[in-house]
Amino acid sequence: MPTADDHRYLKGAPVAARILAEVRAEAERATAEGFRPKLVSITVGDVAAVDVYVRNQRSKAEAAGIDFEERRFPAEISADELEAAIHGMNADPRITGIIIQRPVPAHIPIKAIQAAVHPLKDVEGMHPASIGNIVYNELDLAPCTAAASVEMLKATGLELKGLEVVIVGHSEIVGKPIAFLLMSEGATVTVCHHMTRSVAAHARRADALFVAVGRPRLIKADMVKPGAAVIDIGINSEATADGGTRIVGDVDTESVREVASWITPVPGGVGPVTVAILLRNTMVALQRQRALYRSTYQADANSSVRRLRAG
Repeated sequence: MPTADDHRYLKGAPVAARILAEVRAEAERATAEGFRPKLVSITVGDVAAVDVYVRNQRSKAEAAGIDFEERRFPAEISADELEAAIHGMNADPRITGIIIQRPVPAHIPIKAIQAAVHPLKDVEGMHPASIGNIVYNELDLAPCTAAASVEMLKATGLELKGLEVVIVGHSEIVGKPIAFLLMSEGATVTVCHHMTRSVAAHARRADALFVAVGRPRLIKADMVKPGAAVIDIGINSEATADGGTRIVGDVDTESVREVASWITPVPGGVGPVTVAILLRNTMVALQRQRALYRSTYQADANSSVRRLRAG
């Protein structure tokens, strides 16, 4: 039942809907011009949890006017064989973006497989070049979860310039990219990790607190500055008293919402926006590919003209 504090929940659905509407408009224009976007999802092995993500991605992609194809590979496939398949997709002009569903079998080195995806088709923002570009303020193809988390903060309407931000968690695909994305907006950013002496001391001075460590209910109310925005990126399974399980975040939502001005629920917060960012990245990838095709065509045309004049 809704309560008086429901306004404190920063829900992802409205943010995702806005992004998806923009994506749909772009996809319709591109399709009308003969460039229909297409995503290919790669699944290795049979993992039931992955199927849920794939169905959701397919549903949102098709609603946004983006074709979606799932390609399944056996769990026994070698890393070399999988890389060869990805290289074939890189060379296929009909494919706009490539998604690698995780987890993959232990013998598949995920970082090497992510690096096999061409940067122009890296709609997940996981290629080393994509992550590295963020350092140089090229922000339009960032890792999806990191970009989604920043979108949630922007939805509060807070002025990011000079905002005191603390990030708890420094992974390569979430914590660190969030830090660079926010620094590009003018925020002052502190990143905490397992060697930070007092996470609570840092967290309590944050105007905006991001948490992505995979530890259920780590952040309590006494660790949050009154009026802060709290972006909970964690997804954890927690046992219930009746023997079941429930999904909770890295923040103790019930207590923290009494202190914070905004808090993202888990589930229903960052998650829906992450899928929307994936599709927005797809349109960015399509724009980059079209620009490359145009420049290549123009270079070939100029070369042909020079040969004709010389001959």
